[in-house]
Amino acid sequence: MSPTPPSTAAQISALVGATLEGDGSTPIQGPAGLREAGPRDVSFLANPRYAALLHSTRAGAVVLAMDVAFARDGVAVLRHADPNRAFTQIIKAFSRPEPVPAAGIHPRAAVDPAARIGPDVAVGPGCVVEAGAELAAGVILRAQVFVGRDARIGARSYLHPGCVVGHGVVIGADCLLHPGVVLGSDGFGFEPHPQFKEQGWAKVPQCGTVVVEDDVEIGANCTVDRARFGATRIGRGSKLDNLVHVAHNVVLEPRVLLVAQVGVAGSARIGSAAIIAGQAGVGGHVNIVSGVRVGAQSGVNHDLNVPGDYFGTPVRPLREAARDQGASRRIEAMRQQIAAIKERLDALECEGDPAP
Repeated sequence: MSPTPPSTAAQISALVGATLEGDGSTPIQGPAGLREAGPRDVSFLANPRYAALLHSTRAGAVVLAMDVAFARDGVAVLRHADPNRAFTQIIKAFSRPEPVPAAGIHPRAAVDPAARIGPDVAVGPGCVVEAGAELAAGVILRAQVFVGRDARIGARSYLHPGCVVGHGVVIGADCLLHPGVVLGSDGFGFEPHPQFKEQGWAKVPQCGTVVVEDDVEIGANCTVDRARFGATRIGRGSKLDNLVHVAHNVVLEPRVLLVAQVGVAGSARIGSAAIIAGQAGVGGHVNIVSGVRVGAQSGVNHDLNVPGDYFGTPVRPLREAARDQGASRRIEAMRQQIAAIKERLDALECEGDPAP
């Protein structure tokens, strides 16, 4: 049974270790954003760009950094060194966790007798577990998960409905796969047939596998392709947002973060703790060193050998990209100024023309 959530500003302050200013008896029913909050909600400010919302919010309590000046009648203030982290604790306190399925194999699941099933494993309705597959202790497969032959899933990993784990794929311990993840589909490999006009493209066999190391989270509808040979590898602690595509023979080192709709082409390597923001593309065989951060919608078509921030297509250091964008804006302003000067000169020339 989950603990009772806090119900007053004072209880929330004690929960997160905040300093309370104002009425601690203010009743609180849950968390909300500054715009949406009502008198019985607690909200927070972590980004200074939204500071103006403090003056219009209807929240009963707000979590603020120590140095943010704010005082208003009827609003309890919870001072904390890290408002964002504190608010995460508050959200968890009010959330209702999804019930964990009971251990056992659902009668409508198809588990091959040659599969190896560890203790406390839950296999939901419509799941298929093929021969030679191994589910370690505490694995949870929700409805309609497919686990191919000789695949291995580590202890306590959780697969949401509709996940596909291809043959021979290895998933480590404590991984979380959201709905629709596909691991081990064929890599995109084709070569022109010797008789190309008649036969078109010839498929290159994809004979490798996918290895997902421990503590990896993969968002909904992501695809990680099987290697042509060897393994496509997702490093320990890496996190993939929804709709990310990782192609064959890619290596993500530990703790890489790929945001929504990122595409990583074949045989690229991304160093540890790198961040690739939404809709960015990484070209084939590109090497990105540890500590690189690539901005949204960038195109990485060459190696990035120095840690730092990058942006643009083709990608370049963020400061250089910002300078170029600023120059482009200035060029447009100059173009407009020149056009205005030309109009004035044309007008003056017309005034100086002798009458016909």
